[in-house]
Amino acid sequence: MWDNISVAMWQQFFENGGPLILILLAVGFVLWFLIIERYYFLNLEYPALQKKQLAQWQERSDKCSWNAHKIREMVISDNQHTLQRSLSLIKVLIAICPLLGLLGTVTGMLGVFEIISLTGSSDAKAMGAGIYKATIPTMVGLFLALSALYFSHALQSKARHQSGAFSDQLKIFTPIAKGLTK
Repeated sequence: MWDNISVAMWQQFFENGGPLILILLAVGFVLWFLIIERYYFLNLEYPALQKKQLAQWQERSDKCSWNAHKIREMVISDNQHTLQRSLSLIKVLIAICPLLGLLGTVTGMLGVFEIISLTGSSDAKAMGAGIYKATIPTMVGLFLALSALYFSHALQSKARHQSGAFSDQLKIFTPIAKGLTK
């Protein structure tokens, strides 16, 4: 019984929301897939990668030449790139969700205004139902964006922290300038 009710409820929700609901759900699926992937990477895969990169740096005999400094900068840059991967796409998808929702609302309202102009009536009940249908995409878009915003910020913060900690762990030995030590 509950299965039939919930299926009917979801069908009505998708019908009322219009075609942009499916687009919003696809964007939301990609958004949450990327967020989960980044959490998986940062918590499970990155520690092993970081240990490997640190071990490679520690194995180097030359850590104070110009070449060593450039290699260190390259390793840090590569590490930052690995940590930041997909975070900008997550931000873009978060920004797109409310805009797609607003697009759905605008197209729904255009449908309401078209019906009003064709029938010539201003039936409040009919307009209310049309406005209700038109605002569903905005609600879905805002829900997707707001629910992902916290996790996006947390991922960005964690990536910055991990990157800074990694660059601090890559130690450089600089030779003491001649004539200053006596």
